[in-house]
This record gives sequence, C-alpha cells and structure tokens, in this order.
Amino acid sequence: MNAKNLITAGIIGLVMAATPAFAHFQMIYTPKAAMEKGSTIDMKLVFTHPFEAGHTMDMGTPENFKVLHKEKMKDLSATLKPVTWQSLTNSGQAYETSYKLRGMGDWIFSLTPAPYYEASEDVYIQQITKTVVNVGGSPTDWDAEVGLPAEIVPLDKPYAIWTGSTFRGIVTSNGKPVPFAEIEVEYMNHEPIMNSNSFAKEAKAEAPQDSFITMGIKTNAFGEFSFGIPKAGWWGFCALGVGPVKEYKGKELSQDAVIWVNAQDM
Repeated sequence: MNAKNLITAGIIGLVMAATPAFAHFQMIYTPKAAMEKGSTIDMKLVFTHPFEAGHTMDMGTPENFKVLHKEKMKDLSATLKPVTWQSLTNSGQAYETSYKLRGMGDWIFSLTPAPYYEASEDVYIQQITKTVVNVGGSPTDWDAEVGLPAEIVPLDKPYAIWTGSTFRGIVTSNGKPVPFAEIEVEYMNHEPIMNSNSFAKEAKAEAPQDSFITMGIKTNAFGEFSFGIPKAGWWGFCALGVGPVKEYKGKELSQDAVIWVNAQDM
C-alpha cells in the first residue's frame, strides 16, 4: 500500500471510530399493550434501530414465534408473512402476523430469530425477544418465565407503567440470573405506521448527545435491574450476550435477551 492509500485508510478508520454505533433491537410491535377487550391484533417483527428509525437489517426465517397464555404455549411460526420494512435510511426484510386475543389475561409473544451476521463486527447477533399484551386488566402470565435460553423476566407489569415510574426485571440465561449483565435501552422514537410498513419521519424526542440514544445500565449481583421511564410509548431493553450459545457458523455469537414495555401518561 502506497503512502496515499495509507493516509486514506487512516482517515476512513478515524471516521468509523468517531461514528456512533447505535444499538440493534429486534422488535415485536403492536400499537397497544393494554386492551379493554379481546380482538385481533396486528404485529410487526422488525430488526432495526428504533430511536433513530435508522438502518433496518434483513431478517432471516425465524427459528420460532410463540405465544403463552394461561400457562399454555402455542406455536405461531406458520402465521408469519415476510414484508419489506422501510426505515428512514433503507428497507429491510421483516415479518408480520395477526392474532386474535380470546378472553382475559396476559399474552406473552416470544420470538427466536435467525442469527444475523453483522459484517462490521464480524459477529452474529440473535436477539430473543418478548412483548406482553394484556386484555381486560386481569393479570395471568406477565411474570412467567417462557423458558427462553436468554430472557428478561419482568418484575413489573410491562403493559401497566405510568410515565415517571420504573420498570424492573431479571436477566436470565437458561433460567439462572445473570449478575452484572450489560443492558442497552432505547426508546421507540418514531411511530411505526402499520399499513405502510414504515416509520413516521417525525421524532418524538431529540437526544442532546449520542449517549442518550442508546442508554446503558447493568444488572446487580442478583441479575436484577431497574429503569425510570421518562416518556410515554414503547421502550426496549436488550441484555447483551447473556445466552448460553456463544458461537455460530464458526464465528462469535451474541445471544441477547430483549423485552419491550409500554408506558402511558397519567
């Protein structure tokens, strides 16, 4: 490599180092988490950067998609349909489905996606994700362990949070608490538009600095964490690399646990 190429490579390296790496978040999105009565809900499964509504990654065929209700598990994988999701910067392959909520109680939707290869880091990422929807205010399963290899078990109802209160959870790996786990937190800052499979262009909040886009917290010695919710809407929590599987196709695998919680203004 000649001197000119060396200088160019150095400049590119500095630019890349200075560019913030915003967090990946697997979404299981539905507009409402607390329903008055049972109805059919639409859901979008998207792998993206929710605060910025930025780069959306192509999802492979999910390993499974399930729902738990009153201690009964049902496999919904066959209901998933591929769609193209439009972010503010690109489009990517995602999935959609609909499901009829019959009766009162909690419905825990869990997704185990295919590992995604992140070329910039030369690693695979698999974000095992949960979203909880309630019907009628009757609590049944919200704090249940689904039995995922990497999981965040809520200590507060994830659909009944007032703005200004806190959300607490326990990070587990094969059912055992993970002490001092690193957790990334992001706000869904752009409203998903269901009928067009896209994000709204208008942001709900403006970050004063990049560290406010992807916030970082850690679990304590017992695998527990808490986070104050400052704004209404959907919040994602992602515990990094807590799953038991560490390698995929000969490369490093980060098996993450994700949960989405919804807050409302009083």
